[in-house]
Amino acid sequence: MSLDPIAIEHLLDNLVEKGWYEWPEAISASLCLALLNEVINADEKGQLKKAGIGRGDEQQLNTEVRRDQIRWLTGETEAQAQFLATMALLQQEINRALFMGLFEYEAHYALYQEGDFYKQHLDSFKGQANRMVSTVLYLNPDWQKENGGELVIYAKDGTSVEATIIPSIGKLAVFLSEEIPHEVLPTKLARASIAGWFRCNSSTAQIVNPAH
Repeated sequence: MSLDPIAIEHLLDNLVEKGWYEWPEAISASLCLALLNEVINADEKGQLKKAGIGRGDEQQLNTEVRRDQIRWLTGETEAQAQFLATMALLQQEINRALFMGLFEYEAHYALYQEGDFYKQHLDSFKGQANRMVSTVLYLNPDWQKENGGELVIYAKDGTSVEATIIPSIGKLAVFLSEEIPHEVLPTKLARASIAGWFRCNSSTAQIVNPAH
């Protein structure tokens, strides 16, 4: 297993220069379809849960801000293990080139039903959490612009749009968790993705982090 060295070079350059990168066809369609099948099965079995905002004891449900449903990846299936192994390679490349000290990766499936959205937000706040680099992998085949559900990347001050990313199958969006505001526009069809975060190790003698 390996990553396209040219794409990795572009990713690293863009993280440094802009704070985000759009990587088409980063993950094979066959793997994405296997992962999509897991989301569909989990939804049919009632295994997804409504996503909250905030972390730990401060997490709360707020359907005016976020309406997706999630299920955490554990690596227990072949498809999950293959995806997580690819992310481990990406972690190594980022650490090697940018010395970010990324320690581990966590990820969950995210299912947006018709009309669901996630308003503008940051994935982490400086000094308050340990998410450093965010990733979003898109799983739906044949996605068209008119289906909605785009990822909007904002300038670091949150006032202007830098990019509107169509959630095409296999595409990976990568951005700095503490610096890049973003949102998911309302979707007109069910839309599945994997949201993930590379984390630094902020453990202390009193607190083990990451906790889960």
